[in-house]
Amino acid sequence: MHRRSRGVNIGLLLLLSQIFQVGINNVPPVTLATLALNIWLFLNPLKPLLSSCLSVEKCYHQKDWQRLLLSPLHHADDWHLYFNMASMLWKGIHLERRLGSRWFAYVIVTFSLLTGVVYLFLEFALAEFLNEPDFKRNCAVGFSGVLFALKVLNNHCCPGGFVNVLGFPVSNRFACWVELLAIHFISPGTSFAGHLAGILVGLMYTHGPLKKIMESCTGYSGYQDYYPYGGRGAYEDVPRNYDTYTAGLSEEEQLERALRASLLDQGNRRSSPPAYGFRLSPEEEMRRQRLHRFDSQRGSPAL
Repeated sequence: MHRRSRGVNIGLLLLLSQIFQVGINNVPPVTLATLALNIWLFLNPLKPLLSSCLSVEKCYHQKDWQRLLLSPLHHADDWHLYFNMASMLWKGIHLERRLGSRWFAYVIVTFSLLTGVVYLFLEFALAEFLNEPDFKRNCAVGFSGVLFALKVLNNHCCPGGFVNVLGFPVSNRFACWVELLAIHFISPGTSFAGHLAGILVGLMYTHGPLKKIMESCTGYSGYQDYYPYGGRGAYEDVPRNYDTYTAGLSEEEQLERALRASLLDQGNRRSSPPAYGFRLSPEEEMRRQRLHRFDSQRGSPAL
């Protein structure tokens, strides 16, 4: 395990503040455990980022399949962690209360694995179709793909209505697709394929056979409106006025601000990956590998 050596992580502090504002007792157990695991692995990553990110070359060709488990749980920087886990906080409170903790935990694990598999398939298909091998070396890390899958599920559970994307009202039905394009436009370094993989996994669950396959594998029904811990009243005391700690920003507006802050913060970090980098480019990966080899040759064993 490698302890992360950094200065003050503003994104992490904001995330902890947001969790405590909501109240730990108001966060369902699976959601809370997911947040805690991601924060712990951000501070104490199991492996360096380049050894946990997901790519066709590393995972498929070199048979390093453990990256399917590691990549969604590791984040490039504190702002990457902040936005992903802040989004997970709100989605988790709503979906876990609706689906029940056992089924929600099953959904999180399944989505995490399938998003990685679909991402590998998309990158492999792009590399073969466009005859561009660099797609096989694109290395992705972060929980963003799983969040896109959860967003599809959340919009399916609550049809109708509108969300604010970059100041424009967008129907829930098309929100995921608009956000996919908006994020890629605002921060081109993010992985379009990684986020698209999440949307496809979400659609496989809501409109495809995935939910029935999951139910047949466990014999447990993921029927919506299942409320654990005594019914609908559980977690109903979650504060509804979130403006006091989100400055009145919607989730999409928080994304835009976090992206800009991360991009500005990037220049102050010598060896950190690209801001909000769900993807590491081949050039960046090569540079970081050289730096890592240089540092390991120069450094002495830790006591």
